[in-house]
Amino acid sequence: MALLAKEPAHGYQLRARLRAALGPLGGDLNAGQVYVTLGRLEKAGLVSRADPASKAVSASKAGSASKAGSASTAGPVSAADPAPKADPLSKAGPLSKADPASAERSADRTDRDRKTYALTPAGQRRVAEWVGEVSWPRPDLAEFHLKLVAVAASRLADPVAVIDAQRRELLRRLRDAQRAVLAEPDDSMAALLLEGIVLRLQADLRWLQACEKTWVPRGRNA
Repeated sequence: MALLAKEPAHGYQLRARLRAALGPLGGDLNAGQVYVTLGRLEKAGLVSRADPASKAVSASKAGSASKAGSASTAGPVSAADPAPKADPLSKAGPLSKADPASAERSADRTDRDRKTYALTPAGQRRVAEWVGEVSWPRPDLAEFHLKLVAVAASRLADPVAVIDAQRRELLRRLRDAQRAVLAEPDDSMAALLLEGIVLRLQADLRWLQACEKTWVPRGRNA
């Protein structure tokens, strides 16, 4: 949903952006997953759908009305007017293999099949809330990575500021876990679990440091 914060997009465009952001991790992402998710977000009132076909139909009707008006003002053909001569080539069929009008109609049908999705005001508020959240994501870290990509693309926030906020939260959790380890007796089995939590938090903090090294130069070049 945050990938719509920059601008409205078609489902296939969102899929391409996700694949570009996730790299090999996004290889299994199919179009069906994207459109199912968009449908759920639409039902929840977080995104809305604009059908470009409605504009095309309006333009077509306006063009037809204009042509009809021109014909009516010109008046009927009088008996004195010479009859239009038949084109000797009309029975021979089209001269070229490519029919521009047919190609245009085909492109128009393709455009009608593509729905453009945009964030609603409720969706914009939810994205802003999500950017400010510091709850640590799943072990694959993909959610936090996508958050950095999304805020940078849409300029919702500074990616480095998002990293700093997350670092402060992890440092708080690390201190709590270290105190819990020290409070456990020597023969405690829970101490092993707490040690694993400490080691993971330390690894996550090192990864955030790598994220910062990547995003600081990008911010300067923006």
